[in-house]
Amino acid sequence: MSTYYFVPSRNVFGEGSVAETGHLMKSLGGTKAMIVTDEFLASNPMTTRIQAILKEAGVDSAVFGKAEPNPKDTNVVEGETFYHENRCDCILSLGGGSSHDCAKGIGLVASNGGKIADYEGVDKAHEALPPLVAVNTTAGTASEITRFCIITDTARKVKMCIVDWRVTPAIAINDPELMVGMPSSLTAATGMDALTHAVEAYVSTDANPLTDAAAIKAIDKIVHYLPQAVANGDYMKARSEMAYAQYLAGVAFNNASLGYVHAMAHQLGGYYNLPHGVCNAILLPHVCEYNLISSRRRFGRIAKLLGERVDGLSPTDASQAAIKAIRILSKDVGIPEGLIALGKKYGKEVKEEDIPTMTANAQKDACGLTNPRMMSDAAVAAIYKAAL
Repeated sequence: MSTYYFVPSRNVFGEGSVAETGHLMKSLGGTKAMIVTDEFLASNPMTTRIQAILKEAGVDSAVFGKAEPNPKDTNVVEGETFYHENRCDCILSLGGGSSHDCAKGIGLVASNGGKIADYEGVDKAHEALPPLVAVNTTAGTASEITRFCIITDTARKVKMCIVDWRVTPAIAINDPELMVGMPSSLTAATGMDALTHAVEAYVSTDANPLTDAAAIKAIDKIVHYLPQAVANGDYMKARSEMAYAQYLAGVAFNNASLGYVHAMAHQLGGYYNLPHGVCNAILLPHVCEYNLISSRRRFGRIAKLLGERVDGLSPTDASQAAIKAIRILSKDVGIPEGLIALGKKYGKEVKEEDIPTMTANAQKDACGLTNPRMMSDAAVAAIYKAAL
């Protein structure tokens, strides 16, 4: 059986690296870039700076600032129209996972035609995307480097999981200076998202030595630097190390895929429009506990990476220590204890009566295919209930 390895062809890191955006886009043949970002960043000096960098390199630009959190199919439709009306020939995504995923969705439809729902699943595209440069401003989703694109189907209230090597950005830029302005709550949410990526990839049925190395290093960096980045967002060492950590976690899951944490979190985002990273953080210990029987030694390694003393413990006790460590880290960085509390924070009512629908949709999510333990409908529903 063949193993594939997917990453962008060029990856740029370091303070001030955003200054290279213009000549990098130019190297892809771009002459007019559609900048896909969210409403806040669209009016932020950061976007103006990006436009100036592009212009200096001879690349014109037009700003599409309508990428919503949990980007929707309607955003993609509007974005594709914007792309063609402004005669763009390349795309630059600026922001976190929502901006990157929205840009991928727009690029998919712009070059392949049809509607975004046509590409739900694995490798459904037949044409390359327009040149895509992803400039990252958060340390969590790793969407700037992955072949994953998550778009909400507004009619079904379901997050569509699009997995296609063609949506991998050509160039990814991770400049920690762009991450300094993130509030502590967003830093925590995105950081726990990165941890979930690394953990799920490490215990995935498609894990291999390359993904193991990336996942292990990501977990090691996250446990050390996420609390520091949450405590002091201006601490550049923590920001820089978290940029590397989330990238490594992205490399891991981009190639080993994920598991039921994501399959279930996608439904919470699609149904209630709740923040993806926080949903992952809340579900992570519950799904891991269910998965322990399948990967005890690997969970024991995770416990050790998270700072638990496991030497001399049985594989069972060591693996259970991982659950304890995940819960401690989550609490330390301010993640709500359950889904009901999270819903109240965002003015949403998470209802037990919605669990059967979310369970059915989670079972259709491609991320569950590589979970290390098979999960019945009853098991999925039980975890949703436990996480309330």
